[in-house]
Amino acid sequence: MFWTLELASYLEEAPWPATKDELIDYSIRSGAPLEVVENLQELDDEGEIYESIEDIWPDYPSQDDFMFNEDEY
Repeated sequence: MFWTLELASYLEEAPWPATKDELIDYSIRSGAPLEVVENLQELDDEGEIYESIEDIWPDYPSQDDFMFNEDEY
């Protein structure tokens, strides 16, 4: 399983919380690349509910990871 920012961005608007099957269904219906569906299929399926993209990809960068001060602009 290999995530990139581009691939993960297809799940930003997913209906969280969601199961693995719901995320796969959402990815297919929203036209996400095949790599997104394949990555989701590789998740362990123990009936787990995923609360956000961070549950799938713990290294997903948040707004705090970027050094951008909006007050300056």
